[in-house]
Amino acid sequence: MKGIIFFLLLVFNMIGNVFAEEKIRVAFFPNFTHAQALIGMENGEYERFTGTKIEWKAFNAGPSAMEALLSGEIDISFVGTNPAVNAFLRSKGTALKIISGVANGGASFVIRGDLNIKNEKDLIGKNLASPELGNTQDVALKYWLKSKGLVINKDVKVNNVKNPDILLLFKKESIDGAWVPEPWATRLIQEANGKIFLDERSLWPNGNFATAVLVVRKEFLDKNYKLVENFLKAHVNITDWINKNHSMAKKLINQSIAKVIYKPIPDKVLDEAFTKVTFTYDPAPYSIFKSAERAKDLGYLPKNDKTNLNEILDLSILNKVLKNMGKKQIN
Repeated sequence: MKGIIFFLLLVFNMIGNVFAEEKIRVAFFPNFTHAQALIGMENGEYERFTGTKIEWKAFNAGPSAMEALLSGEIDISFVGTNPAVNAFLRSKGTALKIISGVANGGASFVIRGDLNIKNEKDLIGKNLASPELGNTQDVALKYWLKSKGLVINKDVKVNNVKNPDILLLFKKESIDGAWVPEPWATRLIQEANGKIFLDERSLWPNGNFATAVLVVRKEFLDKNYKLVENFLKAHVNITDWINKNHSMAKKLINQSIAKVIYKPIPDKVLDEAFTKVTFTYDPAPYSIFKSAERAKDLGYLPKNDKTNLNEILDLSILNKVLKNMGKKQIN
């Protein structure tokens, strides 16, 4: 009986969306921290729940994904918190909403294993890296260095280098350390003789901070509320499934990554990286706002902007979905 009811609900959802959009254009990165997108590409869950074709678009960086969203080329995006905040402020709060979490945790400051670095003073004169200027890990690294009294480009140098290139530079001993997301932190350790100097989870209450979130273009949301609601139903289902089926989830994630970049993550790397990330629909709001404050302090965001950043979050649809599923709502 439950199966029949579930089928009828899906049919009604599909009928309700027939007259909405012909497709939903969704941005994602071929990185396992966007696991729900990668798995959804493989199992078609988002399409089943929305009754609408999903056009998946791969990006390598948050700013470029947000540029596409601001120009109307993307409807929904899996993205890091800082690029989302930056796009929100650039649009004076009109362009997008964060509607769910995706992944929390999973970033570390890794240093070369052959270096005798025991504290921040030992970093003076060192050559460090982060993935991209102003991205989530770049802000984390530079704010931490500043909090320790180290002056960037005087006491320590920070280069902005793409994650694959960070790995190559590590192997060549051309850089001394890097603040990177998973699975790159684990790859630096397993493939390039790195060691963790600082796990970013140690800097946050309960070790919880947002690494990736789900954002929707505001205009799309206003015109397609039901589609977004059904997209979130699929998102919650996939997230729960990941947390109950780690082995199968890893397999599907790697299948999807291999299709996009033609090279899966080594199983040993994926197994270790999986232990450092929490896949969740809770966007850890505190960490989003705190990271934005740090970005402002570093000059990446305008300090005198009057836009109410609190309005970037709209968890009402997610909480409606969670309530209907008998799950705890997110504050």
